[in-house]
Amino acid sequence: MHRTIDFPNIGIHLKSVGDHITVFGFDIAFYGMIIGLGILAGIFIAAAEAKRSGQNPDDYFDLAIYAVIFSIIGARIYYVAFSWDMYKDNLLSIFNTRQGGLAIYGGVIAAVITVFIYARIKKLSAALIFDTAGLGLVAGQMIGRWGNFFNREAFGEYTDNLLAMRLPVDAVRGSDITELMRSHMENTGGVSYIQVHPTFLYESLWCLMVLIIMLIYRKYKKFDGEVFLVYLLGYGIGRAWIEGLRTDQLLIPGAGWPVSQVLAGIIAVVSLGLIIYKRRKIKQKAEREQE
Repeated sequence: MHRTIDFPNIGIHLKSVGDHITVFGFDIAFYGMIIGLGILAGIFIAAAEAKRSGQNPDDYFDLAIYAVIFSIIGARIYYVAFSWDMYKDNLLSIFNTRQGGLAIYGGVIAAVITVFIYARIKKLSAALIFDTAGLGLVAGQMIGRWGNFFNREAFGEYTDNLLAMRLPVDAVRGSDITELMRSHMENTGGVSYIQVHPTFLYESLWCLMVLIIMLIYRKYKKFDGEVFLVYLLGYGIGRAWIEGLRTDQLLIPGAGWPVSQVLAGIIAVVSLGLIIYKRRKIKQKAEREQE
């Protein structure tokens, strides 16, 4: 397998990008290492925000134990459920995540459920936890997306834009290669290459933008949970756009629609509606109190 990854329009040419390291004869995938790094960064960012806002950081370290476990399970269940044909003939492969196969929205859904249960047991404000942990969540997503880079996955359709990424055909899954990619395929030195949208990069940069917006917005929030709604709105808009570019979409059975794109659009609309509704209610209450 050829290991080059190029961004020809900006002059970046990486001659050998591996997908793992070997320690004592055991292969450790960069994908898992980067996901782990994203998780750790997210936990410490959430704990730092808890300290800044007068909460107990230990509550977030405790929450992280449960949230990480159930989020990974949720992300895997979501992916497998909408890619069942890949696993139905080899059920043990469901437990092999070293080559990817985690869906962000599955993890987010599991994390949200975990927070509600944790907050109820610990008698804490779930809305405040969402605001605090949301900063760590989007930061973790920003970092974690780079695992897709090393796996040569989660890319988009053919493009020749400024950030276009060129990959050897033998380094990607054949099912992710479209007819449009094949029609623009290049052959150099006996090696075939496709050129695609680096959607992992788009999403990582989008998450960075959402994180910055959240950090600014938290100073102006009117109610607990609003910053998290801003995350759901911002990430939802970006994901709805980026998902439309990808060639490895998880589809709704029978409908053929990209499930994450549909879900992202619904979540974005609902989140915006909730922000407007809650802010209007708070404004109306303040006006009544002034009368």
